Amino acid sequence: MLRKRIILPLLIAFSAITLNGCKVSYTFSGASIPPEAKTFSVQLFQNLASIVNPTLSNYFTEELKNRFLTQTRLAPVADFGDFAFSGQIVTYDVSPTSIQGNEIAAQNRLTIGVKVKFVNAIDPKQSFDKTFSQYAVFSSSQNFTQVEQALVQEIVEKLIDDIFNAAASNW
Repeated sequence: MLRKRIILPLLIAFSAITLNGCKVSYTFSGASIPPEAKTFSVQLFQNLASIVNPTLSNYFTEELKNRFLTQTRLAPVADFGDFAFSGQIVTYDVSPTSIQGNEIAAQNRLTIGVKVKFVNAIDPKQSFDKTFSQYAVFSSSQNFTQVEQALVQEIVEKLIDDIFNAAASNW
């Protein structure tokens, strides 16, 4: 009986001491952001594609900011955040993907490519400079101007997922 009174408190104290030394940050969004990181910054992504959608630059930039606002504990700053993003939209292209027997496209594809420079001030080894590309397919019977906004929203969501995962999920 005396043994149980001594061993149980010692076991609890030992567990508390060893577990207190380990610190891992988990979130429900899948992000694994170091606890030292407090801020993020996103510079305007200029549209340098050969075809320019006039609203894409602002829309993409705001969606990237919004993802970090809603799915991390990081606070936004104008410049030089612990997680800093900058870049350009480099591709905005509509091309046929599926040709019918009469050489008419059955489907078309809108592709958007974004060159992203990510600087991780806490762990510079996690920084990157790479291009992300996503697309959406639509029927050639649809008028592109009527489906463009929905396609852009779909593609930007995929791009933001890719960028967020590359920057904040070190799996």
